[in-house]
Amino acid sequence: MASMIKNGSWTGYLGRGLAPRELECTLFVAQGLTAKEIARLIGIAPGTVAKRLTSAMFKLHVNRQAALVAEAMRRQIISPMCILLASLIAMHAVIDDTDPMRRDRRAPERRTAQVRIVRKAEAVELHA
Repeated sequence: MASMIKNGSWTGYLGRGLAPRELECTLFVAQGLTAKEIARLIGIAPGTVAKRLTSAMFKLHVNRQAALVAEAMRRQIISPMCILLASLIAMHAVIDDTDPMRRDRRAPERRTAQVRIVRKAEAVELHA
């Protein structure tokens, strides 16, 4: 199994084309941080962060940081943890379908019809 770097709600996989610092910076970009914010967090100069991101973009053949994140996800170099959470929830729903807390909603037509009847009754009372 490949080594992983976890950063916030993102996971990065080493050995899939990016150096560890490039991967770390890419994970921060995926979270929406700027080069200055990344530099402050990991204790390096903003210029160094920019160089790492430029190197990562060159390796993945993209020209923008948004494209870097998208390409890294496409190549399965990084992945958001929310995908893992969503798959766990979906699996739970398939496995345990007898949850007593689960309640299906009623059809909205019934509620609408009740409101109309009440409003009509109120209108009749006002005119009487």
